[in-house]
Amino acid sequence: MYREEYVVSALRKIEQTVERVIEKSVKINSYHDYYESPAGMERLESTCMLLIAIGESIKGIDKITEKKLLPQYPEVDWRGAMGIRDIIAHHYFELDAEVVFNVVKNEFPGLLCTVKRMIADILG
Repeated sequence: MYREEYVVSALRKIEQTVERVIEKSVKINSYHDYYESPAGMERLESTCMLLIAIGESIKGIDKITEKKLLPQYPEVDWRGAMGIRDIIAHHYFELDAEVVFNVVKNEFPGLLCTVKRMIADILG
C-alpha cells in the first residue's frame, strides 16, 4: 500500500498549480495571445514550467501508487499529462503554443475537478 499522505500532498500541489495557471490565463483567448507581447511570452514560458512540474508530480503519483490510482480516473489523459512534460523538457524549441493553449483551456478544468475528487476519495 502506498503512503496516502504523500499522494494527497502531491495532488494538492497539482490542484493549486492548475488553479493558478487557469487564473493567470484568463486573458489568454487564443494561442496567438502568447506571441503578441513580452508578457504573453512570459505567460507561455511560465505555463510550460508549471506543466513540467505537474507532469513530474503525476509521474511520481503513478510510481508511488504502483500505477493503480490513475487508472481509476480514466476521464483524464494521464499519459498525455506525463507526456507533455517530456516534450516541453526535452524539445522546448519545438514547443507548440497552440497545444499549451488547448491544454490550459480545454484539459485543465477537467483535470482540476478530477484531482479534487481524487483527494476527497482518498481522504474518505
